[in-house]
Amino acid sequence: MSQERPRVVFLGTPEFAVPSLEALAISRQYEIVSVVTQPDRPAGRGRRVRPSPVKVAAERLGLPVWTPRTLRSPEAVARLRDLAPDVGVVVAYGEILRPEVLAIPPRGFLNVHASLLPKYRGAAPVQAAILAGDRETGVTVMVMDEGMDTGPILAQRAVPIADDETGASLAEKLARVGAELLSETLPRWLAGEIEPRPQDDAGASVARRLRKADGLLEWTKPAEVLARQVRAYTPWPGTFTTWAGKRLHVRRAHAVTRPLGGARPGEVRLWPEGLAVATGDGWLVLDEVQLEGRKAVAGMAFYHGHPQIVGARLGEEEDS
Repeated sequence: MSQERPRVVFLGTPEFAVPSLEALAISRQYEIVSVVTQPDRPAGRGRRVRPSPVKVAAERLGLPVWTPRTLRSPEAVARLRDLAPDVGVVVAYGEILRPEVLAIPPRGFLNVHASLLPKYRGAAPVQAAILAGDRETGVTVMVMDEGMDTGPILAQRAVPIADDETGASLAEKLARVGAELLSETLPRWLAGEIEPRPQDDAGASVARRLRKADGLLEWTKPAEVLARQVRAYTPWPGTFTTWAGKRLHVRRAHAVTRPLGGARPGEVRLWPEGLAVATGDGWLVLDEVQLEGRKAVAGMAFYHGHPQIVGARLGEEEDS
């Protein structure tokens, strides 16, 4: 390892990775030889080309930035070798690293992962924890190997999941905790003070990458499950149903235990709690919705503008 400050290459892309990058930069314990992030890409409603949150943060911090299309090319591998990092740090970079890349830093690549591994390996651990109704999740710092989040564990920290937690709020919490845990773990790892602990593969589960289609609300499911889906998929991929031939996005909702009274799943009623949809078990109250092409409004405001929705059955026009 370097005689002076350890040389670190940082790989990350989304907002989740920014606190970890900031923690390393602000500590001044390390020489960050490069911040590697995904290239600028179209984003948002206007599909304007935008830099990744990590690129924006790195430029603000005055750090060197590299945005390769892939790290699989011989040229990219050679450039990484030329950087001569002592250790690498990966936080939601967006590409699986090949063995020739993993072998470059003498102290390997450390990964900050948003779950208590081996539970919820994969691309969407934050959403998976909320969707499952877990009471807690956490952050793991591990040494990367060739598998998907299968490397040995260096440190973990649990984080409670609030009843009203969304994907966005939980990711923000975990990002902060991950940065703290990385700051505590990296110097100890470089000093040889931590013995990696192998994961127990028997307890592993995988949270696959989410798609837009995963946001479809299936009204035959229980209301509590659907309410967790709405929270877990905020802000992305979001949740939706269909009504009157248009997509109706459900931005906020909560479950109510009340007899169905003969209502079929997807049928809309007006209850004292608000505009509600019958499910496989109980009712999902629509706190905020957004009709395709319109602005998001409170559920009752939507009812006042579209009273004909009461008595309709949502989701019947999915194939239109």
